[in-house]
Amino acid sequence: MSEEMSVKNWLPAHHRLSRDSYGRLIFTDENSELHIGVVPVQAFPIEAPSENISLMSVDGHELAFIPLLSDVDVDTRRIIVEDIAQREFMPLIDRLMFVSTFSTPSTWQVMTDRGITSFVLKGEEDIRRLKGNGLLITDSHGVTYRVNDMRLLDRMSRRLLDRFL
Repeated sequence: MSEEMSVKNWLPAHHRLSRDSYGRLIFTDENSELHIGVVPVQAFPIEAPSENISLMSVDGHELAFIPLLSDVDVDTRRIIVEDIAQREFMPLIDRLMFVSTFSTPSTWQVMTDRGITSFVLKGEEDIRRLKGNGLLITDSHGVTYRVNDMRLLDRMSRRLLDRFL
């Protein structure tokens, strides 16, 4: 399927995505109807972050489906990526610096892509394995941290993680 055909089928040129003065997303459909407060939703945000994105209305109805984010124009893609980034807060752990105890609950101090932070791990079940040696770690407040590939962490970080896996 050509890029032009894909864009035409999934997000036609007469469809438009923009922001209003309050920062809300506005989707204009084929009937020139405005849908205010649209939310881009990723089907597989971790495994395929730029694929299978739905533009959902405030009442939960799908207004448009985008199989590949690269199939939409640059401005629309930028708006979607910015909106998802605002809603999806998932710091990336670069290094484990300190773990208070090897039983849970335990306090962890980590270096993330957003700086140094501490959190409490309630239990080992709050560490979830992903494909490709990745991990999702959810703290006691529900904030989820990601490790892309635990094999790429430094030796001390891997040793600390091994105690909990």
